[in-house]
Amino acid sequence: MPNDITDYRDIFLNDRPMMDTRAPIEFHKGAFPGVINLPLMTDIERQRVGTCYKQQGQQAAIVLGHQLVSGETKAQRIQAWADFARSHPDGVLYCFRGGLRSQIVQQWLKDEAGIDYPRVGGGYKAMRTFLLETVEQAAAQCDLVLLGGMTGTGKTEVLARLDNALDLEGYANHRGSSFGKRATGQPSNIDFENLLAVDVLKKRAAGIEQFVLEDESRMVGSCAVPLPLYQRMQQVPMVWLEDSLERRVERILRDYVVNLCAEFIDVHGDEGFSLFSERLLASLDNIHKRLGGDRHRRLMDIMEAALAEQASTGAVDLHRGWIDGLLREYYDPMYVFQREKKGGRIEFAGEHAAVLAYLRERAARQG
Repeated sequence: MPNDITDYRDIFLNDRPMMDTRAPIEFHKGAFPGVINLPLMTDIERQRVGTCYKQQGQQAAIVLGHQLVSGETKAQRIQAWADFARSHPDGVLYCFRGGLRSQIVQQWLKDEAGIDYPRVGGGYKAMRTFLLETVEQAAAQCDLVLLGGMTGTGKTEVLARLDNALDLEGYANHRGSSFGKRATGQPSNIDFENLLAVDVLKKRAAGIEQFVLEDESRMVGSCAVPLPLYQRMQQVPMVWLEDSLERRVERILRDYVVNLCAEFIDVHGDEGFSLFSERLLASLDNIHKRLGGDRHRRLMDIMEAALAEQASTGAVDLHRGWIDGLLREYYDPMYVFQREKKGGRIEFAGEHAAVLAYLRERAARQG
């Protein structure tokens, strides 16, 4: 029988293929990037075994488990595990705590398919703890700098051109504002944290000890930035990205209208445009109270006219009206206040080229 593997760092750094033998309900609450769920038991089977364990103890639960997963059902599951193991000879398997379920899968693979396949000691729980500690350690040990700026200045574009960026909005699949939802939805909070942690781990292994992050609130859509990292983000220096109102309007038009509409159509086909329209209108409704009734109605009228024109002719020009109004009257005053509040932390300000050059030079200096 192969030894348990407990080098979690090696597993994540080398993208070792992982077979998750937990029940689907556990898997969907949170998993690691790229992992395949090949459960020992279905959700209903797991529930029945769990009830038996509470009422009659471990031995009775084990007997019931073997009854539930037997015959053709057992053969099919072993075949799926064997196919995975043969396709991924460098992989590992695990259950929640590295206990009975992964032991059974490992034993059946050996006995029935002749395959010695390693399992992860401590299971999902130990690997998850390792990743949470990875983020906590980076927050405490690394040099961090935040990238701030008005809405539409292209902060994400700057991050994409930096080797030492941590793109929180990218992990969260959300653009961070009231209008930030994507057509493809968000990961679970656990999945978001795991994506962040694996990226941090790989970058630190490559020698990066300074990270640039966008100045975010604690919540990026429905995903919460890990508290140790968020707390540190409130204390570190900032770089402020600037751009003209005209270019910001064009960037928002591209990202939140043209590209988002195309994304909805790509995902939802014929329904895509109507779903895109609903999403845009709902996003404006989400800030109804903060806009005030009159301003909300005026911007809503412009948006509805723009969507009607887009549906009719494909033209997007009218969208500039509500974008310009929303920036001037809503977002910009908020950001002016934020900039004044955080002014003492801002160590550099400039447009794209200058900010990129400064951040790269800063990283080289720290390195």
